[in-house]
Amino acid sequence: MKIVITGAAGLLGTHLQYYLESIEGYKSAVIALDRNKFNDDASLRDALVAADVVIHCAGINRDEEAVLENGNRALAERLVEMLDRMGTAPHLLYANTIQRGSDSAYGRGKAAASEVFGAWATRAEAAYSDLVLPHIFGEGGRPYYNSVVLTFCDQLAKGEPLSINGSGQLELIHAQDVAVAFVDHFERGLTGERRILGVSISVAETAGKLIAMHGSYTKGIIPNLDDRLDLQLFNTLRSFLYPDFYPRELTLHTDERGSLFEAVKSRNGGQSFLSTTKPGITRGNHYHFHKVERFLVISGEAVIRIRRLMDDHVESFTVSGDRPVFVDMPTFHTHSITNIGKDDLLTLFWSHELFDPEHPDTYFEPVLDDKE
Repeated sequence: MKIVITGAAGLLGTHLQYYLESIEGYKSAVIALDRNKFNDDASLRDALVAADVVIHCAGINRDEEAVLENGNRALAERLVEMLDRMGTAPHLLYANTIQRGSDSAYGRGKAAASEVFGAWATRAEAAYSDLVLPHIFGEGGRPYYNSVVLTFCDQLAKGEPLSINGSGQLELIHAQDVAVAFVDHFERGLTGERRILGVSISVAETAGKLIAMHGSYTKGIIPNLDDRLDLQLFNTLRSFLYPDFYPRELTLHTDERGSLFEAVKSRNGGQSFLSTTKPGITRGNHYHFHKVERFLVISGEAVIRIRRLMDDHVESFTVSGDRPVFVDMPTFHTHSITNIGKDDLLTLFWSHELFDPEHPDTYFEPVLDDKE
């Protein structure tokens, strides 16, 4: 199968790639079109050759009113013009919005794009799915552009006051939940309009949750994460704290008997385990979609390496049991720990949930190239 994603560098496009790459059978099936490739005739044409599915995430969220209204229609027209020119008819899925019926430039532009796609599907006799989405948030998004959630997270990370519209209402959905809905839709061959539901919550309550989480976490306490939305909000907040927040030093209490420090303080339990690692050996090389995981070296010396998926940049943290610090792994980042000392490495690992072998939320991905 060949799956083309437009707007692949955006929040939803990125999370679609994360999700598809984690599913056996879809690995290497994705052709990602960012803005430059979408605007290049040769790149767009090559991507659409023999495409089975096209997911149109490309869109303009913030700009002048004329750009919002005309630009979103123009993006749809460019795509169908190329499809018409090539005479191909893949299953087309459109990331629409609940604002498509509103009397705003953005709403009119998104509605117009849907009309363009619907007309193309009729004349091409192609499958077309119009997925109407609520307010999307998630790791890797842009503040002041994708979602007020991301704006709040950015402001908290920078120590800035939050700009809260006390009367505003939201319907929140994490980008991964949207990705799951898209894949389910084309796997089942569903067509037509489908309204994807999120969680209704006020802007003020959302801000309050994030403020409380930030206050708790920066004071060394993992907040309660039993609620799915709370976990998603917390992981999004942590993505804005990374990497500057880490490694986080722990208070070492020492007297004539020895030393003590508090490794993890959490309001929802979780699971801890210790491991020893021989000199020169690396553990990890995997990533998580939702798990909160902590690395804490008790004895020895190590380097912790972290790399965001689909990115070459690697953050490295050199840590030692002589100075206890923790590093919490950001979601959608592959990570590893390597013993760089002469003795065995003793490491405490903690995650916010009990390990479930049926759903481990652990996906193999090397942090470094084999050559490194």
